Amino acid sequence: MRANGRLALVVEDDPLQRAALSELLRERDLDVVHCESAEAGEFVVATMGPELSVLITDIVLAGKHSGLELAQFARGRLPDLKIVVVSGRSNVELPSDIHFLQKPWLLADLLRLSAV
Repeated sequence: MRANGRLALVVEDDPLQRAALSELLRERDLDVVHCESAEAGEFVVATMGPELSVLITDIVLAGKHSGLELAQFARGRLPDLKIVVVSGRSNVELPSDIHFLQKPWLLADLLRLSAV
C-alpha cells in the first residue's frame, strides 16, 4: 500500500497532457502511475488494482483498446474504483458509475471528480 493510501492511474497518450495530469494529482498528494495505452493500463489494474484509488483515462489512446474498454476492464476488477473518462467529444455515453470530463477541462472539475 502507498504511504498516503492514494494512488492514481493516469492513461493518456499525449505526453504533455499525461505529464500535466500527473503533476496536478501529485500536487494534491496522490501517488501517480501513468502510461500511454489501455493495454498498459490494464496491466497496472491487474497488478496493482487494490492499491488504486482513481483511474483517469482519455478515450482515444495509442494501442488496440480505447479508454472506454480500459474503464470497463477496471470496473469489472475493481467495482469501487473511482473512474474519470476524459475526451474532446461531448456526446459520450457512459455507465452512471463512471464520470466524464470534457476537454478542455477545468482544474476544479478534475479535482472534484478525482477526489478520493
